[in-house]
Amino acid sequence: MTNLSVVITGANRGIGLELAKRYHEMGAMVTAICRQSSPALEAVTHSVIDGVDVSSENLEALLKGKLPKKIDILINNAGILRNESIGNMDFVQVQQQLNVNAVGPLRISAACLPFMSQGSKIAMITSRMGSIADNTSGGYYGYRMSKAALNAGAVSLARDLKHKGISVGIYHPGFVQTDMVGGAGDIGPDVAAKRIEGLISNLSLEQSGGFWHSNGQSLPW
Repeated sequence: MTNLSVVITGANRGIGLELAKRYHEMGAMVTAICRQSSPALEAVTHSVIDGVDVSSENLEALLKGKLPKKIDILINNAGILRNESIGNMDFVQVQQQLNVNAVGPLRISAACLPFMSQGSKIAMITSRMGSIADNTSGGYYGYRMSKAALNAGAVSLARDLKHKGISVGIYHPGFVQTDMVGGAGDIGPDVAAKRIEGLISNLSLEQSGGFWHSNGQSLPW
């Protein structure tokens, strides 16, 4: 396990920070990508690439020469949540969520792929709010649309990378107590991180492209 190289986006807080801690405790070499670093993050990482917005069109230049030469696991965790309703629409926010939550992970994955090989894994941290079948309450237009788009892109990646032996997991972490949801939730980020690490560990090419709750439940599209 000590040779495992893990790259995590949005690693400066919440689930991302707990994932960094967990992999660090396992002896992995953790590279964090984030907008702003912190002492807590630097204590559990081999390298921090900060000042990075995953939606930036200059992302490749921001990461050039900074990524590890071998990446076993890429965890696309960075994301934002806004709240639009039919009576209070903000199309700038909608576009921002699409850029960060859907296009951002695709940009990061493309930048990391040259350093990935057979047996490498990509984890997309999504949300069941991106499920069309599971949408019973409406609202949250930008977030729902961005996560549905992320799911679609992740399935395409799973299909396109299978012949290279690279698998893709699509994971809803659960309702997690993070700053994103104002501390609400029914599990802590440490529990979510433990569950997600376990799912990634067990991810196989046969499962690649599947949409899973962190508790192991298969989710509808």
